Formats: sequence, C-alpha cells, structure tokens
Amino acid sequence: MEMLGNRRLGITQQQAWEALNDPETLKKCIPGCDKFELTGDNQYSVALAVKIGPVSAKFNGKVALSDIVAPDGYKLTFEGQGGVAGFAKGSSSVTLRPLDGAAAAPPASDGADAVPAAAGCELDYTVQAQVGGKIAQLGQRLIDGAAKSTADDFFKRFEAEMQSRYGPPPVAAEETVEAPAEKTGVMSGFMKKIGLGKKDDKDASAASDDAS
Repeated sequence: MEMLGNRRLGITQQQAWEALNDPETLKKCIPGCDKFELTGDNQYSVALAVKIGPVSAKFNGKVALSDIVAPDGYKLTFEGQGGVAGFAKGSSSVTLRPLDGAAAAPPASDGADAVPAAAGCELDYTVQAQVGGKIAQLGQRLIDGAAKSTADDFFKRFEAEMQSRYGPPPVAAEETVEAPAEKTGVMSGFMKKIGLGKKDDKDASAASDDAS
C-alpha cells in the first residue's frame, strides 16, 4: 500500500513540529490508539485498535524516528502484530514547511508586537506499508479506503487539538484586520458629500458640468 498527501495547518512550523514529536499528542490524535510511549532514543511502543471491513484487531508494535531534521521533518518506520488478524510494517516520511508569507510582518509604528502575515505551514506525507494475514485478504481497495479514512480522522483530531492549544487559525485575525478598511470607505463617502473628495472626483464632476 502506498499513500501520499498534503495538509495545510493553521499553526506555525515550529508548533507543528513540537506536536508531531509529542507522544501524548500523537496518542490523542491517532484513531484507536491507547498507547504511544517513549521507550528509547526516538523509539516508541504503540498499541492501537484497528478495524478494516469485517476484521477488527488490536495491534501492538513499535515506531522509530530517523533522518530527523528539526523542524523540517523526519522518517518514521513502524511494525506491529495483530494476532490472527495479521501484521503491518512500513515507513512514512513527514515534511513541514512554512506557508509563503508566513514570516512575521514588521512591528507597527505604535510599537505593537509584530503579527504573522499568514501564519501557518504545510505538511506533506508519504506512507508505504505491507500487511499480511486476514487483513491482506480483504483486498487492496478496502485497505486503501481504511488507510485514507484513518489519515483524515487523524488530521481532524490534530487540527482540533492545535486549535484547543493555540487558538483559532489566523483567518479570524485576518478578518479583523480588514475591518478598518470598511471604516475608511465610510469616511471617504462622508468627505465626498461635504465636497472634500479626491481630486479625480472633482475633475470628473467639472467635466460633467462642462458637458451639460
């Protein structure tokens, strides 16, 4: 089985990196996971319940991180045994990068702190896995569908956890920044009414009078 994907996250690259290296966060976000414990240097012991079609099983296994380049990404290898249900093993590569324009804007003239222009990052991932036993007999389409559903569920939980931890994504902040522009429009309309509009408006008005 092979799978790849891309996700846009409403948190900084550093925040995403820290979360993806935190066992408790991963335990909360991986569907069916009830154990994700550090056992050694970048080594983890994992237990999770899996259901693919009619087959349900509890897998126990281990996960190891390698090729670690903080905060840009790492490679993850895994293997697990699910008893008569079968086994699973494989690897995954995770890459993080900041969104274009995610660097902080210059400080405001009044001395206020800088605000990210477009805080956020993108996460790219690839997964290659092999399964055996009863699970392997279910067919590739069913296995691929279950893998995609698990990935979607993970990112839904991950994004909810990040919002709970860091607040709503930056879109809300961008909307509040745009509000003063509406006030400027109202003021501009008021100035035109009292004859203090832009020079171009006066010229257009004069041209209209000459034409009449």
